[in-house]
Amino acid sequence: MVEVRREVFGHMPPEDGGGEVEKFVLQSDSVRVEILSLGCIITALETRGRDGQFADIVLGFDTLEGYTRKHPFFGAVVGRVANRIAKGRFTMDGKEYQLFLNNGPNSLHGGARGFDKVLWSPQVLPSGVCFFRLSPDGEEGYPGDLKVWVTYTLNGSELVINYRAQTSKKTPISLTNHAYFNLAGQGSPDIYDHEISIEADSYLPVDDTKIPTGEVAAVQGTGFDLRQPVELGKHLKQFHLDGFDHNFCLPLGRARRLVARAHHPPTGRTMEVHTTQPGLQFYTGNNLDGSLKGKGATTYPKHSAFCLETQNWPDAVNKPHFPSTLLLPGEEYNHTTWLCFGTA
Repeated sequence: MVEVRREVFGHMPPEDGGGEVEKFVLQSDSVRVEILSLGCIITALETRGRDGQFADIVLGFDTLEGYTRKHPFFGAVVGRVANRIAKGRFTMDGKEYQLFLNNGPNSLHGGARGFDKVLWSPQVLPSGVCFFRLSPDGEEGYPGDLKVWVTYTLNGSELVINYRAQTSKKTPISLTNHAYFNLAGQGSPDIYDHEISIEADSYLPVDDTKIPTGEVAAVQGTGFDLRQPVELGKHLKQFHLDGFDHNFCLPLGRARRLVARAHHPPTGRTMEVHTTQPGLQFYTGNNLDGSLKGKGATTYPKHSAFCLETQNWPDAVNKPHFPSTLLLPGEEYNHTTWLCFGTA
């Protein structure tokens, strides 16, 4: 049985349009998750360790104020296009579109006021909640009225996130959830003792602004070969890596497949990621710097969390040999990601 509760979390400031922000609590015997109607943000996710004790394993804030200020997309759904678009520009059917630049010379995660910063309309389901919004034609520079549904359902120890969208005009779309995880419990100082594996034979090298160069490179013989579990801290040292912020290329297809696994040996907590998406952005919180006060007044230093963001490949709208992000009228964008929690 899954229990679903809703409560008021706060009210948006007038300068952000006002409006009531609700929190939805989904709870099974083994997982408890809290989600806001603002940005479909996962604010808490509690799972058991080997000792049977629950801990909250996602970074975030205790109050709405934290989420209305600038923060690194903690727990949010980002869009229309997750990740980076080079120079915030793309050309489609002979017309050039210019997006807001919010990440150096590039557009990141939907622009200045992406899907993470807006209120969604919720509908409670028997074991979850469905959020809907209409992104109007021209929002953040993107063409077409885009209807979007994001559904979270809890099934025992599995959190299922489904993304659907329909458009009135051809438009790029790539949606993901940007939760930051630490299986030792949020507020733990680092993720160096986590074991990570990613089922990918290739990855996308990037330039100094994190835009893919266009090469699809084999992981074999590199620090990006995570096909067997690696202990993160030792692995970063061995390969002299500052951290990961890279897209791993997944086998193409519409079927559910296991793409990544994280394990925290001291607590026994495990997390598996299954998806229908073609890419997985593995990010190790390289830009966290301890300046944000999170839940329980804890700080979040560099490498204190990881993200496994299932999505399309970055800058695909400018790279014809990448899987397409373009959605046409009459088509439906539909992807699902499953997060499975347990102990080992």
